[in-house]
Amino acid sequence: MDQIGIGLAGLGTVGAGVYKHLIQNRAIISERVGLELAVRRIAVRSVGLVRSVHAPAEIITSHWEELVDDPAIEIVVELIGGIDAAYQLIMRALDAGKVVVTGNKALLAERGFEIFEKAAEKGIPIFFEAAVAGGIPIIKSIREGFIGNHIESIHAILNGTSNYILSKMTEESLDFPEALRQAQAEGYAEADPTLDVNGWDAAHKAIILASLAYGFWIGTNQIHVAGIETVNGLDVRFADRLGYKIKLLATIRTNRDDLVEAHVHPTLVPKQHVLASVNGVFNALMVRGDLVGDTLFYGRGAGQDPTTSSVISDLAQAAIWYDSGGKAFGFTPHGWYGECLPIEQVSSGYYLRLSVIDAPGVLAQVASILGSHQIGISSVIQPEGHEGDAVPLVLIIHDAPFDRMRTAVQGIQSLDCVKAQPMLLWVLS
Repeated sequence: MDQIGIGLAGLGTVGAGVYKHLIQNRAIISERVGLELAVRRIAVRSVGLVRSVHAPAEIITSHWEELVDDPAIEIVVELIGGIDAAYQLIMRALDAGKVVVTGNKALLAERGFEIFEKAAEKGIPIFFEAAVAGGIPIIKSIREGFIGNHIESIHAILNGTSNYILSKMTEESLDFPEALRQAQAEGYAEADPTLDVNGWDAAHKAIILASLAYGFWIGTNQIHVAGIETVNGLDVRFADRLGYKIKLLATIRTNRDDLVEAHVHPTLVPKQHVLASVNGVFNALMVRGDLVGDTLFYGRGAGQDPTTSSVISDLAQAAIWYDSGGKAFGFTPHGWYGECLPIEQVSSGYYLRLSVIDAPGVLAQVASILGSHQIGISSVIQPEGHEGDAVPLVLIIHDAPFDRMRTAVQGIQSLDCVKAQPMLLWVLS
């Protein structure tokens, strides 16, 4: 059986999983692909580090350049993470005519335009299924399964850590700090969970999905991102009372003018919506196409085995592309169309929680400011039994442009009757 040479850059959690399962599942992979995937060189930062897998010492190197320069390697797998070194590796590999597989979501979100421009120039595909939603085959589905569709919208839960924390806050009536501690104790959150809880891990994935769906790269300065750090147990309980669950939701959708929304933030999702039932560390994506209608993808969005599954899938497709002489399907850059809709112009419904003095006329003052910005109120909760000088006032707001809503909230915050910074969350409609 013909062999395809693989150079593996990175032997961390995912890299170790890829190497281990390429060895363990060699027979079934070879049978299905019709080629043997042979790891010929592995680049690591520290050669002497003890690892969970044991590769032959003669194929280990501390210089990733050896993967690019080795003529026996046809496919380079980038799993080192970060931006600068990974970018250099991928660009050098493409210049050398090697097929690239990567799971680096941050790199693709930051510098994907340059990378795919180089890939198009060289006529070489890049495979990146592992960059979004772990083992869920969402990249292939959008790229291939929905190739005849205009993608109308994608709503997605893309970060398992945040979803686990919000699930714990909902199920056990916890506040954010305690739910985060549980996530760290269970190994679902890093010691430094910043990128997970501040929304940027999900945002990087949303940028990649938008590029596939709409043909252009949204800049990191164009996507509106907010995390779950400010969500507290009070918001979770009020959302439940109003018929919602709070999820860190990525929204990517287009309107009739080819203007594309892209935003990631905590969102009130109606309990009857399918995404409201996605709990724990699981990811889910609802994709709507003009032909296929609504489709749902669900599974583990991170972890060694799910991500390894996606990398090996990409390796198989990359090997078939190479063996066919570059004629089998790979990533094909498509026409650039559409523009990013500024977040200020995006309309949504909102949840607004205020801490106000318990006195007559407060709601009238708040409603007056909202009305002056042509913003309507859908429902109001002002619970009794709260002690202290201030009480919560919760409003569900009709759809309004974000800039108008944000300006109204600034006006409300300046009222003497408002005693704390308002909490503003979006509502999925």
